[in-house]
Amino acid sequence: MDFTTKNKSTEARHEYPPPRLLDQARDVMRVHHYSLRTEEAYLGWIKRFILYHDKRHPRDMGEPEVSGFLTHLATVGKVSASTQNQALAAILFLYSRVLNIELPWMKDVVRAKRPQRLPFVINRNDVAKVLAAMNGVPNLICRLLYGTGMRVLECLRLRVRDLDFDYRQIVVRSGKGGKDRMTILPDSTIDDLKQQLSHARQLHESDLQSGHGAVYLPFALSRKYRNAAREWEWQYIFPSGKLSQDPRDQIIRRQHVSDASIQRALRQAGQRIRLEKKITPHTLRHCFATHLLEDGYDIRTVQTLLGHQDVKTTMIYTHVMKKGASGVKSPLDRL
Repeated sequence: MDFTTKNKSTEARHEYPPPRLLDQARDVMRVHHYSLRTEEAYLGWIKRFILYHDKRHPRDMGEPEVSGFLTHLATVGKVSASTQNQALAAILFLYSRVLNIELPWMKDVVRAKRPQRLPFVINRNDVAKVLAAMNGVPNLICRLLYGTGMRVLECLRLRVRDLDFDYRQIVVRSGKGGKDRMTILPDSTIDDLKQQLSHARQLHESDLQSGHGAVYLPFALSRKYRNAAREWEWQYIFPSGKLSQDPRDQIIRRQHVSDASIQRALRQAGQRIRLEKKITPHTLRHCFATHLLEDGYDIRTVQTLLGHQDVKTTMIYTHVMKKGASGVKSPLDRL
């Protein structure tokens, strides 16, 4: 018997098909530590791009197809400039990182120009009314958003170890751009935070008794520190009310509170006080920055607390504060 032929046939039986394109893209994003939100968004755009061109493989397409897809989004889909640019970023990621194809036509792709819009800010009285119209965990979270300037997911992802009651500060880990920073811990939230920690600890101990209790840890920390995922200091401050399957590895865990629930609670509070404009968790971050500047705090200090890389980003709040256009006395009123 020809053993060479036998070995070849055995190898052929054990050959695995190459991974699907979307699976390849997902793997590359996880290697580069893209956030789960970015992963979901990019995979969605890649899929839409391929389906729009009748399932042609991206290797067989180029600048005309990319431009055609983006034009379709703008003219038919009526998407915003930021959405159009996100779709372009996803497609460029596909070509450059997944398919490893050089893009000589990249300079010919037109990026949508994002309009410069002023942030929506409400006055202090309205902030107080909105917060008073909320209760429970959503109230505490929104008070922290306004009192610290954190983004909503930065707040929801806080762990026990990130609170420093002695120095009255919060460590925001892996914020936008993967950067850590420090922000203030409002004195008025300390008692409620301690009560929340007590509630979270009871949930954690109950999970441990039922065979769960291991929280998600980023960047392979669970392999480096074997028991860290079950330790109290790594648990979320605002845990979800139920266990669920983690989309990253399909393990049953207790995640943090959903950001959608906070958005909904804040919107309903705005409706209860008859606030004329729609309020979101990010509105509270805008209010934090604007009200600090109105109180006379240095713009560099506000920049640091917000985690802005460029002070120009922080300067936009000077256009909505009372010392900006609304604080100027019109010459007409002096006649």
